[in-house]
Parts: sequence; C-alpha cells; structure tokens
Amino acid sequence: MKAICIFCGANFNGDPKLKQAIEFLAEVMVGKNITLVYGGGKVGVMGLLADAVLGRGGEVVGVIPQFLMDKEVGHAGITKLHVVENMHQRKQMMNDLCDGIIMLPGGFGTLEEFFEVLTWLQLGLHNHPVGILNVGGFYDLLLKQMDVMVEQRYLKPTNRDLVLSSADPIELLSLMENIDIKPDEVWFKDRNLT
Repeated sequence: MKAICIFCGANFNGDPKLKQAIEFLAEVMVGKNITLVYGGGKVGVMGLLADAVLGRGGEVVGVIPQFLMDKEVGHAGITKLHVVENMHQRKQMMNDLCDGIIMLPGGFGTLEEFFEVLTWLQLGLHNHPVGILNVGGFYDLLLKQMDVMVEQRYLKPTNRDLVLSSADPIELLSLMENIDIKPDEVWFKDRNLT
C-alpha cells in the first residue's frame, strides 16, 4: 500500500494509550513509505496523527470541505491540502487517493465515513482493504454488533470478514496487505442469507 486513508476524531480525550498508538502507527507508516490521507484537520486525533507523520518525515494529504476551512480547523502545515465543496466530495476524494482505509477512535463523523466506504466495498465500488485500529478495546462493542448482524442474518459472513481489526498497527497493516478482496463476489454472488 502506498497511501492509507485514516478516519479519526476531531476531538482527543487525552488517553495516553491512544496517543502512543497514534505515534506507533505514524512510525510504521513512515517506515513503510505510506502516505497518510486524512480529513485535513489540525485538531483532535486528526491533528495528532498528521503531526506524528510529519514529525517523522512522512507525507500527509488532507481533504477538507470549505465550511470547515472557514472555521479555521484546516492544517496548514501538511504536504498537500485539498479543499472541496462538501462532505461527500471529501469522502470520495479520500477514497480515490488511497489504497487502504483505517478507522481510529472517533465520534459520529468517524463512524459515518468508515461505514460509507465499507458499504462501497461491499457493493464492489472499490477494493481497498478496511481495518479498525482497536485501541484499548474502543471498538469491541461495535465489532460485537457486526457479529450480531451476522447471527441475525442481516449481514453475510463474507461481508463481516471484510472488516479487519487489531490493536497492533503492524498486525493490522499485515492483515490489510494480505487480504484477497473480490468485490464482485462479495455483494452480487449468493444474495440468499439463509
């Protein structure tokens, strides 16, 4: 992978485990010469991540809608900052600029971004591997809910298997590099869940 899109929060709760995970992820990405593609903000987890990658000499590409630039939350110090009209264009461009997607802790926006591109993968609109860096078990309940969706037959096991997760950035990147995704087989084949 040459570029990874990371969805994460515009807030940071001060968790030292999360800060350490961000620093380690940045180190791993820069060591593998992977460009960070993210939401372009200078605040919260987004800002910490961008600064961690930049501080190690890595490349950072941000994509931010104009209304957030107007609120002065754009990161002026990154390698390249794309300003787009709206949130949908932001997600589309971030997806177009990457070949892998990771979700870090965040709020509603982080979940919305992740699930939209995950749905695009399920529908065969891209073939980027998607992963969750599950720092301190932050997403344990969300992952369990996905298992419930399978148990209740609202989600096929093959689609659940698209979501990779680990608390370790090295393991997560390895899982993402080695997954064999065939989008046309994910959604269109065997629509019967029973």
